[in-house]
Amino acid sequence: MNEIVFDLHLPAEEYLRVYQGSARDVVTQALDGRRVRFPAHILKPYLLHHGISGRFRISFDRNGRFQKIEKLA
Repeated sequence: MNEIVFDLHLPAEEYLRVYQGSARDVVTQALDGRRVRFPAHILKPYLLHHGISGRFRISFDRNGRFQKIEKLA
């Protein structure tokens, strides 16, 4: 399984755009320098009152399909 690790600091106000319909994806840079784009809704379990913050790992299959996301720190 392939993995991408990245740090993310997303204020609650920015994540609110997902609910308002003006945003669907998150774009960030992985620790290895790759640009990463993924559906914002997969972060919902990690949403707190101040937003989403931490180091995450996304796992995907050999076809590039999302498998899971986990918070590392």
